[in-house]
Amino acid sequence: MTAAKPREIFIQGITLEGKTFRPSDWAERTAGAMACFRPDGVRTGISAYIGYSPYCVPRVINGVKCVIVNEALREIEPMAWDFVMNFARDNHLQTSEACLLPETGGEKPGPK
Repeated sequence: MTAAKPREIFIQGITLEGKTFRPSDWAERTAGAMACFRPDGVRTGISAYIGYSPYCVPRVINGVKCVIVNEALREIEPMAWDFVMNFARDNHLQTSEACLLPETGGEKPGPK
């Protein structure tokens, strides 16, 4: 049996009231605070340099700053999960459950 893929929670930089969340670098700051939470073996070589955790990454989606939080973070460090989820709740940020599709090197869809 294949294990289910952990969910991903998208924290969007838009409040429940429809306003753009400030400061403008909130996504990078939030993901930066989670940078130390990484899978075993991902702290060597080039990955040892400063970078984001694969469990909490900033992205811009359709022009909206977001932080994508992988549910695996909850198992690795429940307090880190609570920090990020409470940040979203306390700041009235919109959240949604989704799955970020991997980028492919193939052709772009469209007419041929």
